[in-house]
Amino acid sequence: MPDTPSGPVVVVTGANGLVGARVCALLTERGAAVRAVVRRPGTAPGGPGVEEHVGDFADPALAARVVDGADAVVTTVHPMGSDRAVQQQVAVEGTPALARAARDAGVTRLVHLSTAGVYDRSPGVGDVEEGSALVGEDGGDYAVTKRDTDAALAALDGLTTVLVRPPAILGSGPTSVWNALRPASVRDGERAANPAKSFAWVHVDDLARAVADLATGVVATADDPARGPVPGSATPLLVAGGPATWREYHGAVCEALGVDPEWTDEPVWTGRVRTGRAAAWGWTPSVDLAAALAELRRDVRAAPPPG
Repeated sequence: MPDTPSGPVVVVTGANGLVGARVCALLTERGAAVRAVVRRPGTAPGGPGVEEHVGDFADPALAARVVDGADAVVTTVHPMGSDRAVQQQVAVEGTPALARAARDAGVTRLVHLSTAGVYDRSPGVGDVEEGSALVGEDGGDYAVTKRDTDAALAALDGLTTVLVRPPAILGSGPTSVWNALRPASVRDGERAANPAKSFAWVHVDDLARAVADLATGVVATADDPARGPVPGSATPLLVAGGPATWREYHGAVCEALGVDPEWTDEPVWTGRVRTGRAAAWGWTPSVDLAAALAELRRDVRAAPPPG
């Protein structure tokens, strides 16, 4: 890693999160100067090339300061699990405020961590690709506020934006929903699942690589979204690993915990998340399902007992 950054200046919000921290690490490995935006002092990833900025990224003064002279902005913050009003304020209102500051400062690229959850994946719906139908108002607070954040970003003119849409994110970390928080719920008794339901997933390392590639311009812009991000507009991008089912994910969690799953048979989504666009842009996953589930089992077994 170079002592003096020689690459682009990249702002990363949520820099201490599961995805944000890995993005910061990849960016510094590539010689980028990272402005890591966090809420609490001393929580940004350390190391040469990382400069911590503490505060609310939607605050006009902080936003103007961190985007000044930057080449790209990566936004990873969404208060999942908070009530609808908080998600609305932080994501739907706050993220576009930072994006407007970036555009006005002449930043050329915005990479926003969205979710494949913005797509309708009801029972009977087939495979999902970038142009598929989005969730309706009954899609739940998280999916709907993510959808609305994407729409607000897409409405901004003059900023080249990529809406990166991963499904479930596997990977080690104390805040990992799928490697830590959901297994804890299973340990506590939430063990019902339909084994046939599709488990669309991506490993955090592959996701972070896609984000870093986009933020550093490895993926060139193009007039056709099939070939790259469209200049001056928002282009969605699905990133996902290979096909899997809840039998595989939930079964691995239960096996690691030494408990029996409670299999159900209600109607479920059985489609796939299609990633042809990501492949055309040069991204393919490197972590396969076997490796991801092996890591998951290790994490579950190593988790401290409750209490």
